[in-house]
Order: sequence, then C-alpha cells, then structure tokens
Amino acid sequence: MKIALLGYGRMGKAIEKFAVDRAHEIVYIKDKEEIRGNLSQANIAINFSVPKAAVENIKSALKKQIPVVCGTTGWLENYHDIVTFCNIQKSGFLYASNFSIGVNLFFKMNAIAAKLMKPHQVNYHPSLEEIHHIHKLDAPSGTALSLAETILKESDLKEWELKGTSKNKLNIKSIRQGKVPGIHSIKYTSSIDEISLKHEAFNRDGFALGAIIASEWLVGKQGIFSMNDVLNIS
Repeated sequence: MKIALLGYGRMGKAIEKFAVDRAHEIVYIKDKEEIRGNLSQANIAINFSVPKAAVENIKSALKKQIPVVCGTTGWLENYHDIVTFCNIQKSGFLYASNFSIGVNLFFKMNAIAAKLMKPHQVNYHPSLEEIHHIHKLDAPSGTALSLAETILKESDLKEWELKGTSKNKLNIKSIRQGKVPGIHSIKYTSSIDEISLKHEAFNRDGFALGAIIASEWLVGKQGIFSMNDVLNIS
C-alpha cells in the first residue's frame, strides 16, 4: 500500500513502524507541525489526528477518492456528515473507536453478554470503567462509548453519565493515570454477586497493527465499514 498518515503523533509513528515492517510505503504525512509528501500518491489514508482536525483530514482524502481508515475519537457529532460525503465521493471509509483485534472481539463478547443480561436487568446493574494515560484528550474513551452504546441497546437504561451514581443511567468512570495504554471493564452488579468482563492492552502495538490490517482490507473498496467487516464477526 501507499499510505497517507493524517496525524503523526504516538499512534501515527507506531503505525508507520508496522507499515514499513509489512513492506508498505508512507507517501504523505500531515501533522500540525509538518506536511511532507504527496497525498495524491496514496491509495489509503489513516487518520489518527487530534479531534478538531479529523473532519478536514478525512474529507481531504475522500475528495481524491482515497479510502480512509479513522481511529480518532471525539469528533463523532460529524460522523453522518462524513458518511454522506464519502458516499457522494464514491470512496471508502472505516471508523473504529479501537483497532485492536482483541478489543473488537471484546466488543462482540460485550454484545453477547448484554443480550444474556437483558432478562435479568432488574437485579443486575451495569457499569463501565476505563483507564488511560494522562495524555488522552477525550473522556469517556471512544471504546467505552462503543461498549456503552451496545449495553444501552439491550437495557431499559436510556443514557450514560460520567462519574455518576444514578440507578437510572449507565455509569461510566474515566481514570487518567501514568502511561496506561488502555483498560476497559464492564460490570453487572447485584446485591449478591458481580459479573465482569475486562480487556487490558499491554502496549499500543495492537492498535497500530489493527489499523494496518484494516487498511489492507479497505484498499480498493467503496462504502462505509467497521472492524466487524474486517474480522467477519457481524
């Protein structure tokens, strides 16, 4: 692949390493401090920019019919605009709140657990906790929001709240500490026991490798996709 990196922070550099290891070529890099290369040479763009730059970056590639893999969170109020724009441009777009293969399997486990717990929601109250490094800009994490959305679909609870205690909402606790790559925990708690699911990332390699795998899958495709399509776990 010939890759455009839109965003060249920690994730952009990690993706570059895996791309080169897999014999791909970085032909364009755009970051707030530098622009080098030629976007038109790319046949795939990977966006891990800051949230405020995401929409402009994504559209700049889609305008050239370059499919975009996007892992930036914190911009999803514009998601439907990007979907419409992508379809008009007849290009491809794949968004994931987390590209780790393990996390996407965790998403599937969460969906199965939420359905199993639905008949027992009177007794079991769900909650979420996510822990990330101190440099993460958004809270809750995009991964936590994806998990929450799935739980809410199978629950009488209508919305989530951050650091709340309401029994009528799904509580999400966000913690920022040290250099933690990412820990996500789901709990169903009753008066007599607790059921929990947990995913812990040991480093950022899984996120970067997953983004490359998604990009390899997306090249040459048109439409709107997710990691479920990449992993065939819909």
